[in-house]
Amino acid sequence: MDLQSLIIWLLIGAIAGWLAGQIMKGGGFGLVGDIIVGIVGAFIAGVLFPRLGFAFGNPLVGSIIAAVVGACLLLFILRLVRRGP
Repeated sequence: MDLQSLIIWLLIGAIAGWLAGQIMKGGGFGLVGDIIVGIVGAFIAGVLFPRLGFAFGNPLVGSIIAAVVGACLLLFILRLVRRGP
């Protein structure tokens, strides 16, 4: 992975994490936390979406949308676990 790919990956993660925090009515996790949530969300979406048959046309916009959906799913699960029984 070259430097440009890494920077794009981090930017998509930051955007996706921030958007997921806004959508899920969270206060956010700061820049580093948003990047981590976005990257993990992108990984979840990258594993889950092809198995469900979803595909997006534009690679950049599609990556952001998929990462946001995955990050929202991650935040939802984290809040369920954090809240407990």
